[in-house]
Amino acid sequence: MDQNLQQTYIASSDVLAIRHRVLRNTYWLLAISMIPTILGAWLGVQMKFAFFSGSPFIGFIAFLAIAFGFFYAIERTKNSGLGVAVLLGFTFFMGLMLSRLIGHILGFSNGASLIMTAFGGTAAVFTVMATVATVSKRDFSGLGKWLFAGVAVILVAALANVFLQLPALYLAISVIAIAIFSAYILFDVQQIINGGETNYISATLNIYLDVYNIFVNLLSLLGIFGGSRD
Repeated sequence: MDQNLQQTYIASSDVLAIRHRVLRNTYWLLAISMIPTILGAWLGVQMKFAFFSGSPFIGFIAFLAIAFGFFYAIERTKNSGLGVAVLLGFTFFMGLMLSRLIGHILGFSNGASLIMTAFGGTAAVFTVMATVATVSKRDFSGLGKWLFAGVAVILVAALANVFLQLPALYLAISVIAIAIFSAYILFDVQQIINGGETNYISATLNIYLDVYNIFVNLLSLLGIFGGSRD
């Protein structure tokens, strides 16, 4: 009996060690992924990069096609070192896509301050949500289907607003997106802790998208309400 208990304890310790290793590797890769994102954004600003600026609808569809192409490639290569390279390529692409917003914000006299505020706010949201997911005994797995539905609604609303161009709808989308992707951090981090996600590349992709979307929408709101031309 004692031997069985000892084996169970050892097995449990091994499982916990694996989960902690996945979480640690995820956080490291998430931090590294910010480098190509910043590089892509900087390069895009310097080049005045515009993705189908003359046709927002085509640009939106092309962006989704490229993004889902990267998702497919990352899924296929996630168990090899190539998966890291593909993921970092994706984060560079996302940095390029971010450059138009960054360039717009830098057009304000307090643009640099707004970017730093958005960065600090995003970091604070991530820290709080990741901590709650780590220490809370509550099971957040039930949020998954509701959050997925929320993202689907946001995508449809964003696509509709390409044609409608309603400022109020844009604001609503940004606020809801921040709430949904903040909750997604709870879900994604706890998936790692509970063993629902065992691949650190996939885990990094999920959390990167959460953080990216929070930053983009927070920066957009700050630009609308706090941008100054003085």
